[in-house]
Amino acid sequence: MNQPIHENLDEAFVARQRERLLKLREQLIADGDAAGAEENTLQIAAGDEPRDAVDDGNRLEQQANDEAVLAHDLERIAAIDRALEKIQDHTYGVSDGNGEPIGRAHLEAVPEAVFTVDELNAKARQR
Repeated sequence: MNQPIHENLDEAFVARQRERLLKLREQLIADGDAAGAEENTLQIAAGDEPRDAVDDGNRLEQQANDEAVLAHDLERIAAIDRALEKIQDHTYGVSDGNGEPIGRAHLEAVPEAVFTVDELNAKARQR
């Protein structure tokens, strides 16, 4: 068996994280599928009903919100896929940016993390 890249991540921890990532990925996909089905149901239900400007405005606002959530979920799924790839490559817990170890507490909070907290804070300050 390959050893984890840094000493704070034992094989049992990495295995638990892999399971968490797989479940989270499955949940995000299911949520997206459910949102799509709900949107279809609402459109069918509205059918030929007369609509006013308020209804249209509410519907457009809800659609924009749904699209933002979907975009966020797709980004998160991509990050999960990257973290799963890193587990397979035995580089989980090492930053894609600076090659430094990612803190265990950060990985527990955000299992798909591929950057250190310091890197994320630096990126946020640049915005």
